Amino acid sequence: MLSRKGLIPEDYLLTRLAEDVLQPKFKSKQGKARFVAKNGTCNVAHTNIREQGRFLQDVFTTLVDLKWLHTLIIFTMSFLCSWLLFGMIWWLIAFAHGDLNDGGEDFVPCVTDIHSFSSAFLFSIEVQVTIGFGGRMVTEECLSAIIILIVQNIVGLVINAIMLGCIFMKTAQANRRAETLIFSKHAVISVRNNKLCFMIRIGDLRKSMIISATVRMQVVRRTTTEEGEVVPLDQIDIHMDNPVGTNGVFLVSPLIICHVIDKDSPLYRLSASDLQHEDIEVIVVLEGVVETTGITTQARTSYVAEEILWGQRFVPTVSEEDGMYAVDYSKFGNTVKVPTPCCSAHKLDQEGGIARFKLEEGVTLRASVRRRRGTTLRRSKLES
Repeated sequence: MLSRKGLIPEDYLLTRLAEDVLQPKFKSKQGKARFVAKNGTCNVAHTNIREQGRFLQDVFTTLVDLKWLHTLIIFTMSFLCSWLLFGMIWWLIAFAHGDLNDGGEDFVPCVTDIHSFSSAFLFSIEVQVTIGFGGRMVTEECLSAIIILIVQNIVGLVINAIMLGCIFMKTAQANRRAETLIFSKHAVISVRNNKLCFMIRIGDLRKSMIISATVRMQVVRRTTTEEGEVVPLDQIDIHMDNPVGTNGVFLVSPLIICHVIDKDSPLYRLSASDLQHEDIEVIVVLEGVVETTGITTQARTSYVAEEILWGQRFVPTVSEEDGMYAVDYSKFGNTVKVPTPCCSAHKLDQEGGIARFKLEEGVTLRASVRRRRGTTLRRSKLES
């Protein structure tokens, strides 16, 4: 059986993987920490939280957010503690009524066949789990025993509902679905439809679809306001051109998500040389509803300056074979170099836009062709 690592090409990145699977490591500039890791985890540590009691006000969410080991420990201890507590209560009832002593043939105990704490503990388990072996039973002699029987059944049902609901929610968490939502390892900046664009590629490895999938982008950078206030993590939204022209993406095959770098873009004054020295991070969030469960899922990743390739574009991954469209995921993250102006979109607009760049590029190419032809003619004359 093939390992999971052997099935996953290195050209794309899974949003969430098991901790023992090695991820491609990206070396960022010293002193610059990522806000969101490549696998989608947020690199934020919450410290000095004084009002810890707020977490207990939402016990269910707190239990779901715990690690599996802690959840299983709480699951086991909740049942053991309740059995021990009610076992002690049944023993006290039997002790107070004199059931522990041999009262003769006419003596009617509160609970039959309770002679020690061990038998009281076993009876507590039988009541709460509704096993009913038949050796022990509550009689109508003691009203307190009947009340405790009702209370223990209600408490057992509440514990079952909370703990089983918690286990179900942990096993059906939507972030497990995000493991098969993939992002390209690099983002690219190149010309598309005569506009300078920032592009990434997303895909879904499963056949079950993500309904109403939407993609959001944000630029996180350190900024300073006009009043001198320093904002260490300024989050700026990025407008995107949807590849299918609607509010949601149809994620059946890998899609290229494109952002046009215009005057409203936070990347408008960023050039190829500035990108090498800029402390910038682009966060990408993919959200949608899982078709099989109806639960909303979210996948995240980010791109720092070293992971943004200037002057490249993604290669096609979809081809038509035997009347079907085939997706080659080995090419998911592959890029090729394309002619792209190295200046910022702001400077490009000032100098006449992409049309002038293409015109100058065509003149340069024609001149180089003439030079090569002239060199060839001179060589042929010298040889003759």
